[in-house]
Amino acid sequence: MGDISNLLNSATDDWRFLDSARNDKMLIETHAHLDYPDFANDLDDVLRRAIQAGVTRIVTIGTSIESSRRAIDLAEKYPAVYAAIGVHPTYAEEAEEDVFTPLRELAKNPRVVAIGETGLDYHQLPSEKVAKEKQVQVMTALRTETDEEIEAQIRDGAYKSKQASLFQQQLDLAVELGLNPVIHQRDAWEDTLKIMQPYTGKLRGVFHCFGGSLDQANEVLNLDHIVSFTGIVTFKNGAAVREVAAQIPLWKFMVETDCPYLAPVPFRGKRCEPAHTRIVAETIAVARAVPLEEIAEATTETAEKFFRFDRK
Repeated sequence: MGDISNLLNSATDDWRFLDSARNDKMLIETHAHLDYPDFANDLDDVLRRAIQAGVTRIVTIGTSIESSRRAIDLAEKYPAVYAAIGVHPTYAEEAEEDVFTPLRELAKNPRVVAIGETGLDYHQLPSEKVAKEKQVQVMTALRTETDEEIEAQIRDGAYKSKQASLFQQQLDLAVELGLNPVIHQRDAWEDTLKIMQPYTGKLRGVFHCFGGSLDQANEVLNLDHIVSFTGIVTFKNGAAVREVAAQIPLWKFMVETDCPYLAPVPFRGKRCEPAHTRIVAETIAVARAVPLEEIAEATTETAEKFFRFDRK
């Protein structure tokens, strides 16, 4: 294994680290949120820094119908930007019951290269919010469930059901259009795989921002899906994810930032941006003890096969 600390310590907190990047190491940023307000004031500069870092194409990801429209607008404006359209599971309560129809219409645009992000997210269910509120109250050890808690549990079921419906609609659309889905999964591993099981052989998903175990990665790969890694591989507490990135087959993963979130070391705590894709790739290269060129070539080829960049 390479020395991760040497790589990370060599990067300075200014943009000289990225400005010195050579453009011969072509990378594709496979998951960005360029339509978010974080980039409203300096997107041209953000894209310039990406090119300087060798990031030649960027997939900006829709998280709602409106976000997906904005993603398409950006893809039409900037030649290096492409759009994925979808409804994120945490938008389930606000989303309409039918997302298939509006997404299908949006997908007619040739700048749309994938569906998503879509999936399941059980991280903050209604019952958990109620439980947190109750923690600040003085309560007896043997109290019974309150009406509020019972109602919250019912809402949990409805929330999960709505997420599943939106997920299935988007998988159906992916199959119909021949566009692969970008998968979001948080605290819902078994249910996510269960919903995807009937689609085996009909589509290929990418489990983005992968943070699971090697066994979970292999479970995904065995179903002919792939994974994608973010700046988490640079974190001090990211050793397990780094190990997964070092162990799985070279042609079974892509690189991303999930910007504006998850800025890698040495930019942690600051806004993340597509140029940081290079740091993710370099960190994986060190972990695998291979040249950056090898990671760049493999992840670019994988991304070119996964996304429909050549739509007319």
